Amino acid sequence: MRSKDRIAYFYDGDVGSVYFGAKHPMKPHRLCMTHHLVLSYDLHKKMEIYRPHKAYPVELAQFHSADYVEFLHRITPDTQHLFLNELTKYNLGEDCPVFDNLFEFCQIYAGGTIDAARRLNNQLCDIAINWAGGLHHAKKCEASGFCYINDLVLGILELLKYHARVLYIDIDVHHGDGVEEAFYFTDRVMTVSFHKYGDQFFPGTGDAKEIGEREGKFYAINVPLKDGIDDLSFTRLFKTIVSKVVETYQPGAIVLQCGADSLAGDRLGCFNLSIDGHSECVSFVKRFNLPLLVTGGGGYTKENVARCWTVETGVLLDTELPNEIPENDYIKYFAPEFSLKIPNGQIENLNSKSYLSTIKIQVLENLRCIQHAPSVQMQEVPPDFYIPDFDEDEQNPDERIDQHTQDKRIQRDDEYYEADNDNDQMDVS
Repeated sequence: MRSKDRIAYFYDGDVGSVYFGAKHPMKPHRLCMTHHLVLSYDLHKKMEIYRPHKAYPVELAQFHSADYVEFLHRITPDTQHLFLNELTKYNLGEDCPVFDNLFEFCQIYAGGTIDAARRLNNQLCDIAINWAGGLHHAKKCEASGFCYINDLVLGILELLKYHARVLYIDIDVHHGDGVEEAFYFTDRVMTVSFHKYGDQFFPGTGDAKEIGEREGKFYAINVPLKDGIDDLSFTRLFKTIVSKVVETYQPGAIVLQCGADSLAGDRLGCFNLSIDGHSECVSFVKRFNLPLLVTGGGGYTKENVARCWTVETGVLLDTELPNEIPENDYIKYFAPEFSLKIPNGQIENLNSKSYLSTIKIQVLENLRCIQHAPSVQMQEVPPDFYIPDFDEDEQNPDERIDQHTQDKRIQRDDEYYEADNDNDQMDVS
């Protein structure tokens, strides 16, 4: 057991100020609410707080196609009518609209996950948190499901420079299709997704039969669930599968996507999880004492998203939070109870014991197939990875970040913001 985990937490106030549109369910404002709730519970005093760098286009192109990254960089609401063919090609539109500061938004949330992975790689922290990240649907050449850049894939690629095997776990209500697809043919990454499947629920993938191909066969695990799953059923299944995965796969690091749309009462979700149930999954993964990168994800009832990710920040810090929410800039959103607890879900649980047992048996059977896979079990030190180290000096100086952004960057490993000195508070009105 480590004596005390060192936690790095990444946040930039600008990430919560973008606006997808009046009728769009994605509200990045939830990130400001989460951050201020974290501050109100004084959790920032127990962590190192960093403002992430804005990921350069060349960093984003370590996974995404260069033409797609360039288009995201170029497109604006005022010019999108000139690029109708490209909008279709890159799947921008109703679900993934073009809005002001879109590319900067992507740079910030992706930069946070990349920075988190680098700090873990350099053993500067044990756990790294980026609640702005977790946009798991984005594909190599297109946007999907409110996601434009897949920060999770970029973070995992970073971790693979130092670790032979990386485990990805996803508890968003939607299937983690973009991450699974990126690593579908490799045994270097195992993806494990717990999600709603069926009834044409987005994205329509994530059947238990999807297990990976070629070198990646049996390294994609899908746990397809029906409406209304509750804490007991979910956490029991989660612990059984994840413990067997870690025992079998022996990852060097874990990435945990904590989409909060699996909570009861979510605008787009259909599960009955309480915050206690959701956060129990985080607590369980933490107990493996492996380098851990934690991100956000979906979540469309924003006050519950803020509650959930604040509680989970507390869990990662081994800090139990009082139920009564302290005074903060967004206190009115938590009326009338002003409490961390959320109402129980009322959706009928369609997951029978026999159905869940069948899924569990199928997953454990697939895991048995990899116990003697020599490439992944024997290869303790990863080869030089094909992703080059990023060299800032090689970049076009005209594309470097401006002075204002440079001023905001963290220069010292021991620096963090606290109370009135928290610069992020200045960014959020």
